[in-house]
Amino acid sequence: MRYRYLTFDCYGTLIDWRSGIEAGLRSAFGELGLGGQELLNAYVEAEKRQESTYMKYREVLVRTALSMAGSLGVSVSRGAAERFAASVPSWPAFPDTGRFLREIGSRGYKRYILSNVDNDLLEGTIRKNNLEVDGYVTAEEVGSYKPNPGHWKEFMLRTGAKKEEVLHVAQSVFHDIIPTQQMKISGAWVNRYHEALPPDAFPLMISDSLKSLGELLQ
Repeated sequence: MRYRYLTFDCYGTLIDWRSGIEAGLRSAFGELGLGGQELLNAYVEAEKRQESTYMKYREVLVRTALSMAGSLGVSVSRGAAERFAASVPSWPAFPDTGRFLREIGSRGYKRYILSNVDNDLLEGTIRKNNLEVDGYVTAEEVGSYKPNPGHWKEFMLRTGAKKEEVLHVAQSVFHDIIPTQQMKISGAWVNRYHEALPPDAFPLMISDSLKSLGELLQ
């Protein structure tokens, strides 16, 4: 087995954050005038602007939601934005997530989540979706957001893992594939939303699901 550790982005890779974000925003704000990939693209761009300096992820979520609502001409309260932030643990796992994590664990891989969230939000997600993992590193713990390398540095410090022992599995090219590429850590791009691969990204593996990634790892 070439790799000892599989590290994962969570939201977008293990968790269907497009569906979760859309349901959470509609529940808090009502009709927004857009949905699907268009809504996710608008959300991602708004969130990037909030993550330039570290603050608790709940606050990032609140500010992102308020910024999006303002740009869409929707009047919302901070309380509604806070309800959206609290919805994170209710976002659904992809259908192949649970089985994949169990199977790779049975093959001997150590499974770690590296996520741009607060501890309590990730812990709620893990509990609700019964995710089998061996550990995690959050933005709250390292005081920064990916693509900053803090998550990977902390992970390797805690585990003693060497770069060549790690395969990082992620959907986000910006937050995960590019920084691991720069750090000389192998990356597997899970193209959940059928996006085009940017010309400066060179993941070692490409799949459209965790199920198909599992077949590549045989």
